[in-house]
Amino acid sequence: MEVGELVHKVVPSPNFNERKSAISMVVIHYTEMQPVETALEKLTSEEGGVSAHYLITEEGEVIQLVSEAKRAWHAGASFWRGSKDVNSASIGIELDHPGHAGGYRGFADAQFEALVPLVARIVKDYDIARANVVGHSDVAPVRKIDPGELFPWERLAEYGLCLPAPAKLDQIDPFPNEGAFILALERYGYDITEGRKAIEAFERRWRPGRITGQPDAQLGAILWHLLLERDQGRTR
Repeated sequence: MEVGELVHKVVPSPNFNERKSAISMVVIHYTEMQPVETALEKLTSEEGGVSAHYLITEEGEVIQLVSEAKRAWHAGASFWRGSKDVNSASIGIELDHPGHAGGYRGFADAQFEALVPLVARIVKDYDIARANVVGHSDVAPVRKIDPGELFPWERLAEYGLCLPAPAKLDQIDPFPNEGAFILALERYGYDITEGRKAIEAFERRWRPGRITGQPDAQLGAILWHLLLERDQGRTR
């Protein structure tokens, strides 16, 4: 396994196989297990059946579990922008965190400061578009809500590592009804098998202060802006 200069230690996981597509995404998760040793044990045991490429502790220690050349098992049943095998197309990063089940709270500064250079290096190495640096909830909205509404996407966007929230929004809702909004979510890249869950995932990412599962004018303006930026080629 290759070990980069940003990695503090390697704890190999047996849970990987061969990729079937080129790397084009980064997926960020939280472990929802504490202490971190519990998460590490699950991610590196055959019985656990899951893994990620990296685990970052709350203290900022970066642990590599699977070689980037291999397909780690972090996303599960998932979909993003036409890809039904997100594991093959992505690098998975787990953040040591209690999650919603364990007393949801903000992410540690040391952890975020370790995440930034790691994502920066991955994005550069694989020429990953900012729109493809996403959360687990984006690629699996029916099943997952991590890393959740307190993950600092805007701080990550300040480094140019993911898309920022639209700064200026039109006042008119461009979508006449919920069905039109959900179809636009599909066009943007979401799995809309369960429309309300897809809406919640979109809110969790783009309007984390208010999650309702129902579209409104503000959400419509955000989605319209994101689609426009993408279609005009400004979302690298």
